[in-house]
Formats: sequence, C-alpha cells, structure tokens
Amino acid sequence: MQDSRVRVFGIRHHGPGSARAVRRGLEEFAPEVVLIEGPSDADPLVMLAASETMSPPVALLAYATGEPSKAAFWPFAVFSPEWQALDWAAKNGVQARFCDLPAHNMLADQRELSTREGDPLAELAAAAGYDDTERWWDSVIESNSGTGSSDVFDAITDAMAALRETVPIDEETAHREAYMRQVLRKTLKDGAQRVAVVCGAWHAPALVGPLGPASVDARILKGMTKIKTSLTWVPWTHSRLASVSGYGAGITSPGWYHHLFTAQDKTVARWLTKVARVLRAEDLPISSAHVIEAVRLAEALAVIRSRPLAGLSEVTEATRSVMCDGNDVLLDLITRKLVVGESLGEVPEETPTVPLEADLRARAKTLRLKQQAGAKNLDLDLRRDIDVERSRFLHRLALLDIDWGVPAEDEVRSTGTFRETWALQWKPEFAVSVIEASLWGTTVSVGAAAKIEARVQAPDIALAALIELLEQCLLADLPDALTRVLTSVKTVAALDHDVTHLMAALPILTRTLRYGDVRGTDVSALTEVADGLLVRICTGLPVAVTGLDDASAEEFRDHLDKVHAAVLMRDHPESIVRWLKVVSGLIDRDDVNGILTGRMVRLLRDVGSISEFDAAQRLSRALSIGSAPVDKAGWVDGFLGGGGLVLVHDRALLDLIDSWVGQLREQDFIDTLPLLRRTFGAFEAGERRAIGQAVRGGRVTETSVETDARRGRAAMAVVSDILGVNA
Repeated sequence: MQDSRVRVFGIRHHGPGSARAVRRGLEEFAPEVVLIEGPSDADPLVMLAASETMSPPVALLAYATGEPSKAAFWPFAVFSPEWQALDWAAKNGVQARFCDLPAHNMLADQRELSTREGDPLAELAAAAGYDDTERWWDSVIESNSGTGSSDVFDAITDAMAALRETVPIDEETAHREAYMRQVLRKTLKDGAQRVAVVCGAWHAPALVGPLGPASVDARILKGMTKIKTSLTWVPWTHSRLASVSGYGAGITSPGWYHHLFTAQDKTVARWLTKVARVLRAEDLPISSAHVIEAVRLAEALAVIRSRPLAGLSEVTEATRSVMCDGNDVLLDLITRKLVVGESLGEVPEETPTVPLEADLRARAKTLRLKQQAGAKNLDLDLRRDIDVERSRFLHRLALLDIDWGVPAEDEVRSTGTFRETWALQWKPEFAVSVIEASLWGTTVSVGAAAKIEARVQAPDIALAALIELLEQCLLADLPDALTRVLTSVKTVAALDHDVTHLMAALPILTRTLRYGDVRGTDVSALTEVADGLLVRICTGLPVAVTGLDDASAEEFRDHLDKVHAAVLMRDHPESIVRWLKVVSGLIDRDDVNGILTGRMVRLLRDVGSISEFDAAQRLSRALSIGSAPVDKAGWVDGFLGGGGLVLVHDRALLDLIDSWVGQLREQDFIDTLPLLRRTFGAFEAGERRAIGQAVRGGRVTETSVETDARRGRAAMAVVSDILGVNA
C-alpha cells in the first residue's frame, strides 16, 4: 500500500510530455519537499537553479578533485522533467533536494556511469506500435483528458513493475535505489508530510509502497568506496543531449523536443515555419504555400496512420517531400539545425568554479569573445591592439589544450602576416579541459607558461620541437617562458650534430622571427640563435649531402627547399651570401646525388646566382655524361621538381630535355618513365599544356587573334578618363 505522504513521479528523462505532466502533478500534490534524481552531494548547488541568469541547457559536473579527467555530467534541458521540478520548487518556495547516489561514490567506481541501457518508456511505446516515444505519450497520456496526473504516473509505475519482473536488477541500480530509499526515509523522519519524488520511470517501483527496513538498504550500501569530489554547474548544449553524443540517457531530437515543450499550440505549423526560415537563409525559394501544404501533408499522414497527432516522422516526411523536393542534403541541414539544434546554456557568475575558469571568463568578456555553440570564423587584423590580444589569448588556450579557437583558412584575400583567422566554437566538454588545465596555474597566461616550461623539461626533446615551443611562446606572448625555451634551444642545438635536425628547426625559427616583427616583439635573442643554426648548417652541409641514395636524397631535398626559402624570407644579406656560397660549392661534386645537384642548380638559377646559360649548360652535361638514364632522370627531377614554368619560358632547357627523351632507347625510356611522369605530373595543368604546345611547335606565350583597332581606341579612351590622363 502506497504511503499517502509520498507521490512518486516516474518520468522519461528529457521528455517534454513527461515534463508537463510533472509540473501539473506538483501543482496538484503541492509537496513540502521535492526529491529529484541526481547526485545528492550537489544539494548546495540547488539554489543556483533559481537564479535569473541560469538558462538551460545546463549540466551538473562532478569531478574527482585533483584528477579532473575522472568526471561525470547530469544534463538538464528546459524540457527535462527534473529541471521543471527544480523550477517549480524554486518558484513556490519549496525545498528541493537530489536523492541519488552521491558523486563521490559513483566516481569511485571505475565503471562508466550510465543509466539503464535503453529507454523503458520507449519499450512501452514500441509495444504499442509507436516509433516515437513522445507521440506515444501524447496519444496515450496527454490526449486522454479524463486521466489525472496521479493516475498517469501510477499507471507508468505499474507498467515498469511488470517490466522489471523480466529484467534482473544490476548492482549499480541496486545501490542507487537503496540510497534513494534512505534519503526518502530521512526526509519523512524529519517531519515532511508531503514528499514528491521525481525519478526515472525505471526506478519508480522501488520507491512506492512500504520501503521496508532501513537495515536492508544499509547492508546494500555498506563498503562502497568514495573519493573526494567537486561539483558545479556548467553550460550544456542540445547537441550534447543527443544520443549520438554518447550521453547515456540521450535523445535523438532535442531541438524538436524543445519545440514541443515551448510551442504547445499549432505545434506542427510553428515547426514548419522554422524549417522555412532555415531554408530561406540558404537562399531557397520557400513560400508560405510550401508551409501550408507541408502542414496538410503531415496531418494527413497522421490520419492515415491512425495517430491523433503528427509526430516527428510525419513532419520530416512532409519536409522532405514539400520543402526539400526529396533532397536528403537539405533534410540533413534541417536535422542538424533544428531537429538536433545547437543552443548553449548559461550559468550564473556566482557558480563555484576553479580560478582559471574565472580568469578565462573575465578575459573573454574583456576581449568581447562570446562563448557560443555554433561554429564562427573570427578574422583578426594584428595591426589592431584588441586583435593582437585576442590572438595571444587563443594561442594560450591552445597551449592548455582548450581548443575554443582553431586556426582556420582565411576566407578573404590575405594581408600577409598581419592576418589570422580562427574557427571559434565552445563545447561543453571544455568545462573538464578548463579544470584539467587549472593544475598548471590560476590564470590562462600563468598556466600556459607553466605548461611550456614542463614540456621543455621533457627528456630527449628534439630541437625542432623546442623551436615550435619557441614559436608558440612568441605567439602567446609568454616572455618568461620564452627565455627558458631559448636557453634550452641553445643547449640542444650545441649538442645536436645531425644537420637534418638543424635544417628542420631553422624554417620554424625564421617564421617565428617574422611573427615577432609583425607583433612588435623583441626578437634579438632569436636572431642570435638563427645565425648560429645557419652557421652550423653551412658547416655540416658538404658532409651531409655526400653519398646519399635516391630515397635519402629526396627527403634531404625537402630540407634544402625549406632552408633556402627561410634564408630568403629572412632577407638578411650576410646569411643569404653565406648560404648561396655553400650551395655553389656543392654543384660540381661527383659524390652528390643527382637529385640534390639538380635541385641546387635550380635554386641558384632562380635567385640569379648562376645565369640561365650556365644552368642550361649544366643540364646539358648532366644529360650527356655516361651515367645511367635513371640517374639523369633524377637530375631532371631535382631541377624541375615543384614547378614547370622554367620550361615554359626557357625554350633552350625544354629543347635539351626533349632531345634527351627522344634519343632514349626503348628499355631506357621504360626505366625512366615513372620518374619523369612523377616530375611532370606534379606541374600545374596550365604548365603541362603550355609545355605540350611548345614541344609540338606551337607558340607558348602568344595566341593568334584578330584585333579591332576601333574598339581598342574606344577602350583606351575610357581607361584614360578613369586615370585622368590624356589618351
């Protein structure tokens, strides 16, 4: 026999119909205390739910103190019955408490936290022939006006009791339900005369009727381990409520459920109006007639299927047929933007948090960076002070593995190093990332610097990795950490005798120097390191290029290209002279692989260190000496690899290569073809076309067209007027 002092509301997690029924049930029962399924050690946070600045979706976050990676979330949306119970209690001055197993017990268990596999109410809906639990709820419960709220939940409890008879209760469920009963006993013992319990429908049968002796539940709970935990509220999103996000009690259509809860009249018409707005935003011609026809179709489908109300499946089919013309790509857009949706909640400023998060919020507010769920590109002009500060802030967060911003491709024409583009998107799981990062410091800048210093101290860290840290320090403006990284760079560089390591580090360091110049940062110390690296590279290069096989030569060619580009980009005359002098001394050696010799000749030709005639002669000698055809093809690949414009504009070089290929014997041609195909296949389509025309005897740089002198004079007159000069 059920205790008249207790009313158990067995609900469906995140069910809008269930949420409405709970609200009505609480109004009817008028309890003195509301017990809600959730970690009982979160009771001190209940009062924050009444704050005007608390806006669902939000989640309770519990994490192991000192080990934030061990964490769990309890999400709430506005259509969650538990949230409606919290809201009702706050607005009516009624005490609300959580009654589930404390987080310090749940997190102590190494098993993953989860609710019972599946949705028990969905099983009832499926048994009744419904593929949408909410439509079943509306049809069987909401549409039955003669059924009171208490009768509805009594019927659900009876159904769950029958269902539980066929399914064994696991240990986790037994612990949770024993604890819920203990909390209920204590609440009644403290004098409460009317207690409402809002819990998952699966647990309802365990809380109705006589609770039995407390000693039994005490034995069930005896010996449970616990750890020290911290709890807080964090913003959540609708997409993270979706079952595809991995949340145990997830749902497939949170955006649709939010609509069902907030738009209780003309639900289908209002929904399809939203669909029309989304499609119009994509420049699609969707009219009011489309909306009207889609509403008619959805309702007609419901009638054909003997359903009193159109559900998501009927609305989706109407959308596909009428508004999307059967286009599943457009339907997927509707699913992402509306059916699932993306809405980020908000928590009050007084919510307990770690100091790092408080600093992050304050800095974001100062820099006018808004946390939002949807992805947004942010273009930064580094000539503006606020954009420089934004860039530094985002780089610091990246160092702390809080990827709120990710570097993105610039959508407008680049303005060189003065522009940065970031893709911004705040995700709920960053709440845990912030807590994990708080171990490094109490502010974003202090934490980022500490993280850099820890990485510098890692054993056997490579020089290139140190140079990357150097660049990150500069981008994030961490001067103290920069000094420590510089010291390590000098030490490691002095001890590293592998020229390829030094060559891999120099381009990164040169890029760092360039960024420092743009941002107005003192890079004099970096200049000294760059000069030292280049001296050591030039000293070791003659030995490093000796006797390399083809595979090693191809890998080394990439280092040559990057160092050459870095030296030219820095535009330091002494460095350029030193580099070109060393390269010039290597091109006549016989013990250097042809791939590298050809590449170095090309680099020297492109900067004018050797003449075009000299380059052509060297190519001629390389193709005429008595080496194997494959070696000659390697020289050609080294010389031409990366671009064929030199052949488009230098007919003498093209004739040399054409003549050599034409004179190859059949087997030699077969042997060299793969390498030549790779070389020429890497050229741009226009370059290949121009080379083909030249080989066939066509004109490469000119086309035969008829000119109209009269039209030309008219055009020149217009240009002269625009420029303000006399024609």
